[in-house]
Amino acid sequence: MFRKLGFFVTFLFLALPAWSASGSGAISGYVRDSGGIPQMGAVVELFQISTTVIEPADQTLKAFTDDRGFYAIPKLLPGNYSLKVSAPSFLPTLRERIGVHPGSRLMVNVTMTNLFEAIQLVTAPAQADQEDWKWTLRAIANRPVLRALPDGTTAVVENGDDSLKGSLAFLAGSASEGFGSASDMSTAFSVQHSLLSTGTLRLNGDLGYGADGSNTDSLVRTTYVSRFNDVFEPSFSLTALRLNAPGFYTLPDATLQSVSVTSADRVVLADRVEMSLGSELQNIQFLGHVHAFKPFGSADLHLSPNSVVEYQYQSSVPSPALENLSGDPSDTDPGAAGPRMSTINYSPMVERAHHQEVSLSERVGKNNMQIALYSDRMVDPVLTGVGEFSMESGDVLPDIYSGTFNYQGNDFSSRGLRVVLQRKLLSDLTATLDYARGNVLDLSRPDVQLEDARDFIRTERRQAVAAKFSSTVPKTKTHLTASYRYTSGQTLTPVDLFNTSAGQAGPFFNLFVRQPIPSSLLAGHLELLIDLRNLLAQGYVPVISQDGRTVYLVQSARAVRAGLAFNF
Repeated sequence: MFRKLGFFVTFLFLALPAWSASGSGAISGYVRDSGGIPQMGAVVELFQISTTVIEPADQTLKAFTDDRGFYAIPKLLPGNYSLKVSAPSFLPTLRERIGVHPGSRLMVNVTMTNLFEAIQLVTAPAQADQEDWKWTLRAIANRPVLRALPDGTTAVVENGDDSLKGSLAFLAGSASEGFGSASDMSTAFSVQHSLLSTGTLRLNGDLGYGADGSNTDSLVRTTYVSRFNDVFEPSFSLTALRLNAPGFYTLPDATLQSVSVTSADRVVLADRVEMSLGSELQNIQFLGHVHAFKPFGSADLHLSPNSVVEYQYQSSVPSPALENLSGDPSDTDPGAAGPRMSTINYSPMVERAHHQEVSLSERVGKNNMQIALYSDRMVDPVLTGVGEFSMESGDVLPDIYSGTFNYQGNDFSSRGLRVVLQRKLLSDLTATLDYARGNVLDLSRPDVQLEDARDFIRTERRQAVAAKFSSTVPKTKTHLTASYRYTSGQTLTPVDLFNTSAGQAGPFFNLFVRQPIPSSLLAGHLELLIDLRNLLAQGYVPVISQDGRTVYLVQSARAVRAGLAFNF
């Protein structure tokens, strides 16, 4: 018996090294710059993470890249590691929570960036120009890309995200979107920085100026987003807004000031269900104090890689398409819009909205389709008008800087239908067709006195059809989006007011151009931005102001804006 036991111990002693070798892992990969050039001599440091602390520096594993930019660190014990890559003239890059399992071989490819490349312009297409639509959970886009090598044992981790991003845009023209909208001239900025590999801190804002150079509005927003295991993504933002009152508003507290707090959370379950829930609390000072609570949320169920069912709830009317000229994604988040205000006998009124929608989206080859049923309820809706006043009116909130005003309409409800068809005609050309049916507000008797117009505003049933083309010219990199939205009859409000699908388009003819401008003198690059809305000034419904002038209530006022965006 002792002989058998000794034989077993001897066999175990001899087999242990082989078993340990086969149970160890390895990490390797390539280090390149943003242009794909291998970086020789880069220092790769590997730290093993314990349950409480990181092991001391003297236990740090270190490797150097060869002339191909390749490095390898073999014989790693199972566990979680952090990888740090340093190279001259580049910013250090850190990859955290790299899990090594027994026998696994991980390839971690690292893209190094210098300071000028890290500070880059964020000019993503507007929300209505999303190529992917709803086909991939956003959490998956945030994860490392995992691939198996031919032997089936290697996972590839790709990551080339920049930790610092920024933009600066100068815009001028006629904004014409009603009181509280963008100014004739404005400077928009955005800075975004990654924190602790799981969080993102963003600071963005807009400073507006009138034709006389006076400051008309100021907006500053700070947002922090954190990600936990690609499952939870809580966010918190604080927004401060100030709109200087028009010159003839001599009443106390006539300047609009707003502070809003927005909190939200997004949860991903089993790579099939994505839910988001949040709310915005607004504290508004304008001819007194007004408070507004605006919740929002959505739930997406991915039935298959090509089918998505979504439920959506909103309590704020989304910003018009193509408004986000600065390219800051936070400007299109729910709850990011400022308060929509009107007045009744000099009393402030905040627009309150309730929108529910159920949609089914399907992708078949190069075709994307969506059908949606929605239900809306609007309380104290804000209508947009065009025209100047020579005297005050307690029921009109004018903006002398843009020649527009806000006017309160009657409450109304709507139940409607939306059908969207999108097809990729070419690799750089996409066509979208949108049909919507629902209730709108309309003026049953034109040319009435503006102060009496509310008595003649009725709820009517209308249909709308929109066609949109989006293209990027290959050689010049010019991005163009042109759309036309036709409505079957006169209206004061658009059909399907809360449409945020790929078919979303402003009323009538709209054109957006984003043109890169080559420059060898700057570290970054410039872009020319042109935004034209309702260029033909269609849908203007005439009414008479108190001083006998003709002004107009409109779905969308004509706006012509252009400017430059700078990569700093």
